[in-house]
Amino acid sequence: MSGRLVPVLQTGAFIVLALVLCSLIFLSVGLSATGTLSAIIDGAFFRPNALNHILRWGLPLLITAVGVIISFRAGYFNIGAQGQFYLGAICAAFAAEWLRGSPALVAVPICLLAGMAGGALWALWPALLRVKAGADEVITTMMGNFIAAQFLVHVTSGPLKDPAGSGQQASSRPIDAAWRISESTGSSPIIIAIAALVVVFGWWLVNRTSFGILSGLAGRNPVMVTWQGAKVQRIAISAFLLSGALAGLAGSVELMGPNGRLASGFLPDHGFTAILIALVAGMSVIAATLVALFFGALTSSGLWLPIMTGLPSAAIDIIHASIALFITAKAGALRGLLSWFRR
Repeated sequence: MSGRLVPVLQTGAFIVLALVLCSLIFLSVGLSATGTLSAIIDGAFFRPNALNHILRWGLPLLITAVGVIISFRAGYFNIGAQGQFYLGAICAAFAAEWLRGSPALVAVPICLLAGMAGGALWALWPALLRVKAGADEVITTMMGNFIAAQFLVHVTSGPLKDPAGSGQQASSRPIDAAWRISESTGSSPIIIAIAALVVVFGWWLVNRTSFGILSGLAGRNPVMVTWQGAKVQRIAISAFLLSGALAGLAGSVELMGPNGRLASGFLPDHGFTAILIALVAGMSVIAATLVALFFGALTSSGLWLPIMTGLPSAAIDIIHASIALFITAKAGALRGLLSWFRR
């Protein structure tokens, strides 16, 4: 059996096991397992305009997940994608305020670049703490998520507060309609093009450049890479910056596209779902494209379930958590069975 096919089968088996576990959970609380899973599938793939909704939720996740893959492959567990996503959106919102009245051809690229810069800067300080002081990047980046969430509350209820807001949720003023790169309910050719460029760039970077090769080696054996003369600290900082920049780009895409404004606490699970996508995809940029669309479909279904079936959207969170459980635990018995089948 092809060595490349085994990880695909293994991941598929983990997802099936996760769905089995979810079925048992649904049964334990009095829900129909088959009815619930059927409703989730219908909401994900067969609802009206399903593809548009899948792209709306899946493409921003894909952009962030590619950045996560870059840092994870280098051996640095950047868990701060959520905070970098928020800082990207915040910087893009400030840029949008400063550029009000400018033409869209000027304002939109600057806002997107501002988002990338914000995400990269929010990833820089954990990178420096890691390479200069040996601080655990899991702890620092996770703490960065909480700081960024509070900073988001501050700017949406302070410097960027919409004076015409209802007061029910702190938010900024809406983005100029001419600057919006998609409608609120879906995706657009511009967002698809941005995501495609990110995928091509990510694949090229990790597979066809010296940085990608060295970072992959450093992630497995940093001592050996150091003996070969590579600058491990430079690899680390570059991986963090690229990861943060892509998360920030996803934040600015959300702001300029579907959301249309900055709001406190928006998409609180975005970064963590992107990390799960990277893990499920086995750190493959191409596989992450399919996995991100799958998780985009699940997210879309979560919004559909309470309206059409009365099922709680928490059913989707249970599926996410179950997949994470099996992917991270790696289900040793199943892995052994697949190894036997391969032999």
